[in-house]
Amino acid sequence: MTYICKDTRNLENMICDAFSRLRTLRRGNHGGVGRCAGARKMPATASAAGDSASRPQSLAFKARRASGPRLLLALLMTAAMMISSPNHASAQPLTRAQVAQGAVQGAEKNGIGVFLAVPFAEEPSGSLRWKAPVPKAPWEGVFDATKPGPMPPQLTRRRPGRPAPYVSEDCLYVNILTPARSVDDRLPVLVWIHGGGFITGDANSNDGTRFAQDGIVFVSLSYRTGALGFLSLPSLSAENERHVSGNYGLLDMIEGLKWVRDNIEAFGGDPEKVTIMGESAGAIAVSMLCASPLAKGLFRGAISESGGSFCPVDSVRNDNNSIRDVRGSERFGLEFMERIGASSLEGLRAMSWEAWVGDDLSTGVGGFWPAVDGYVLPDDQYKLYLSGAYNDVNVLAGTNSDEGAMFCQAIPLAEYEAGVRASYGPFAERMLELYPATDDESTFGALSDIFRETAFAWPTWAWATLQGKTGKGKFFMYYFDQFDPERPLFGGPGAPRPRGANHATEMQYVFATPWMPFTEGDEAVSKAMHAYWVNFIKHGDPNGEGLDRWPEYRDGTGSVMLFKDGTGLIETPHKPQLLLLEEYFEWRRNIRYNCLNLPR
Repeated sequence: MTYICKDTRNLENMICDAFSRLRTLRRGNHGGVGRCAGARKMPATASAAGDSASRPQSLAFKARRASGPRLLLALLMTAAMMISSPNHASAQPLTRAQVAQGAVQGAEKNGIGVFLAVPFAEEPSGSLRWKAPVPKAPWEGVFDATKPGPMPPQLTRRRPGRPAPYVSEDCLYVNILTPARSVDDRLPVLVWIHGGGFITGDANSNDGTRFAQDGIVFVSLSYRTGALGFLSLPSLSAENERHVSGNYGLLDMIEGLKWVRDNIEAFGGDPEKVTIMGESAGAIAVSMLCASPLAKGLFRGAISESGGSFCPVDSVRNDNNSIRDVRGSERFGLEFMERIGASSLEGLRAMSWEAWVGDDLSTGVGGFWPAVDGYVLPDDQYKLYLSGAYNDVNVLAGTNSDEGAMFCQAIPLAEYEAGVRASYGPFAERMLELYPATDDESTFGALSDIFRETAFAWPTWAWATLQGKTGKGKFFMYYFDQFDPERPLFGGPGAPRPRGANHATEMQYVFATPWMPFTEGDEAVSKAMHAYWVNFIKHGDPNGEGLDRWPEYRDGTGSVMLFKDGTGLIETPHKPQLLLLEEYFEWRRNIRYNCLNLPR
C-alpha cells in the first residue's frame, strides 16, 4: 500500500531541491541550488555570506555546514520514510490494517476506508454451537475485507429478481468504516448493535457513512440471534463451568467490543472513546451491556433508541412485563426442543438451523430473549441500578411517539378488557382508565400505547431516573414525534393512519439516510438529530454550536428534547402512565420475592 503525505507537493519539492543540492555539493559547487523539473521554487533565504558577515559562526553551525551532504541525505531518507510510513497522515483513507490476527485489506468508497466482515471470533457451529465465542485465531496472508458478511441464521424471504439472502453461522464479525488517514488519528468510535427482537437483523442493514464522514470510526457488530444466540437447556448448563446457559448473543457483543478495544487503533480509532448504540433489541442490548460486569471498561458512552431492560425477573416472559431467569429460560428451551423434534443436545447440534428458524412460538414477542443468569446479567437490572452496580457512563436515550403500533392490532373490546385484567390484577381498572377503548377499533390505539410504555418508554424513564439517583454519568432523553399522518410507513392499503412516529422510523434521521424524500421539517429534524448524536459520540454531550441547548434529564422539568419539525424541550411524556407502571412493576417484584422467599 502507498501512503501519501498530506502536503505531498511540498514534500516532493523538498526532495527535489535536496537532491539538487546534494548533487551540487558533491561537485564542490556550493554557489547554487538546482531544481527538479516541475517542482516549485523554494523561497529565497539570507545568503551564507550575509549570515557570516553579520555574526560569528558557532562550532555547531560549522559542524552542520561541514556535514552538508550527509545532512541532506538524512533529510531525503526521512522524507522517504514519511511517505512510506503507515503512521503518517495520508491523502487517502486507511484501506489496509494490521490486527492481532493478521493483515486486513479493505477498500475505499466515497473517501472512507471500508472493511467488511472482519471476524472477531471463530465460526460458532458444530461443537462450538451454544458456547461462548472463541477469539479468532491468526490467519495466513491478507484477509479480504471487501465482501459483505452473512446474516446470522434467521427466517428470510427471497425477493423476486434478487439472489437469496446470504445466511451462515459464520456470523461473528464487524464492519468498519473509517475516515482516518493515519493509525495515529485516534478518532472516536461508534459501535452499532442492530435490532430485530433478538431474532432477526444483521450488521449490514444500516449505512454509517455519514458518521464516518463526520470524523467517527463506525463499527457495526454481528451477533448470534434466535435459538443460536439465546437457547438455554439443562444439558447446556450442565456442561458450563458456571452451570448457566443462554446469552450467547450478548457474549458475542462483549467479545466484539473486546476486539474493538484491542484492534481499533489499526483503523485510526481511539479505544478510549468508544460509544455503543442500538435500536429496539439493539437498544435493549445496550442497556444490558451497561449492567453487565463483563462489559466494564469497554465503552465510555451509550445511545439507546427505543429500548431498555428494567422489568422484573420471572420464570416466564409475559410480553414486556418480565424477563426470564435461567431456569425459566431452560424450560422454554426444552419446550422448543420438543416442538422441533430434537431428543438430545447432540442431535440438536447436528441439526441444520433451517429446521427451526420458522418455529412460531420462538420467533415472536415472548420468544428467544436474553435471561438473567447471574453471570452476563447478574440480577434484576432495576435492582442493580438501585444499588449502583452498573457501568456508569453517559447515556443518550429516548422513544418514539407511536412505536407500539408496529406490534399490535385491533381485537374485540371484551377480549381487550379481559386481557388487561388478567395481566394487571389490582392495577387493571387504573390501566383501563389510562388506556381506554370504547369499541373494537379503538383497542388498536390502547394496545399500541400499552406496548409503547411497557417495551420502550417506561424502561427508558426508569433508566434515566435510577441513573440520576445513583450514578454520575449524564443522561440525555429525547422524544421523537416526526411523522406524516397521511403516509404510514408500515401496513398496506387500509392500514390505520399513524397517530405518531412508528417504531424504528427515527433511524433514517439519525443516520441521515432518508428512506423516502424528506420534507423541510424532516430535513430540520435529521440535521439536528445527526449533529446531536455526533457530538455525543465525540464528547459525551450532545450540545454544540448551532444547536438548541439540550440539558441533562431531570424528572419533572422540561428537559426532554422533542424532535418534531425541529427541536424543543418538553416535560416527560405520558407521565401518569409511567408512574402507574412503576407501581405495577414494583408490585410484581414483591410478589416474586415474597413467594420465593428471596432477598430483595
